[in-house]
Amino acid sequence: MLSYRHAFHAGNPADVLKHFVLVELLQYLNQKDKPYWYIDTHAGAGAYALDSGYAAKNAEYAQGIGRLWNAPDLPAALGTYVDVVRAFNDGDALRAYPGSPMIARALLREQDRMKLFELHSTDYRLLGENFAGAGRSVRLEKLDGFSNLRSLLPPQPRRALVLIDPPYEMREDYRYTFETLRDAAARFPTGTYCVWYPQLQRMESRDLPAKFKRMKVDSWLHVSLTTRTPSPDGFGMLGSGLFIINPPWTLPATLKSVMPWLVERLGSDAGAKYELEFHIP
Repeated sequence: MLSYRHAFHAGNPADVLKHFVLVELLQYLNQKDKPYWYIDTHAGAGAYALDSGYAAKNAEYAQGIGRLWNAPDLPAALGTYVDVVRAFNDGDALRAYPGSPMIARALLREQDRMKLFELHSTDYRLLGENFAGAGRSVRLEKLDGFSNLRSLLPPQPRRALVLIDPPYEMREDYRYTFETLRDAAARFPTGTYCVWYPQLQRMESRDLPAKFKRMKVDSWLHVSLTTRTPSPDGFGMLGSGLFIINPPWTLPATLKSVMPWLVERLGSDAGAKYELEFHIP
């Protein structure tokens, strides 16, 4: 079982990959004036303190966003992502980290909308506090994002970015993730879908990308960032990956320019690497 209460891991290398790509997806959608929805099936608390509480216990952010914070050779493509995190902090010190909903909020426009699902009672309460006063543009639901995503598809503006980012605390999460993505893509085939998954030595994690690639979709991209060599005992997360349906045609070139730098900066040993595959007609 993977225990992935996100407050423990905020700002780690997996977040860097996920949120950098999320920024790229949002900026691409912003190129057209037509409104869209941002839908998050597992929104979490929305924001995390790094200098206290859970995140300070293991300080995983030090191996993630901490290595980008003042990097003199930061690639230009990572600039907007780091700027969003910087704007979330007061002053030059890195003390807080925005979750996916807060990163999306920073980039969404007045005409766009957010739909956030979160079932965990504590995280839902914190999410509500973090989005207090957000108005009608943000709708929070204390519901299971897996089973309730379909109620929003297809969305009224016929444009949407869906982030599927479960904790994978149960083996069933892998099956739910695949089935949710498959069903959502069939219901709303023109939407953009981004699925995050952890790299583990367990079969469900290793098999998930291959299952995604066997789906009958016209346009997809798979990128992964491995930060360390597998341990002899088989425990621990090695890295993470993203599978995207209907990615921007510009994304492969951006990743090819950035991923080698992330491997060098975030890798912890000689096992660090990245993989990139895509089919974009």
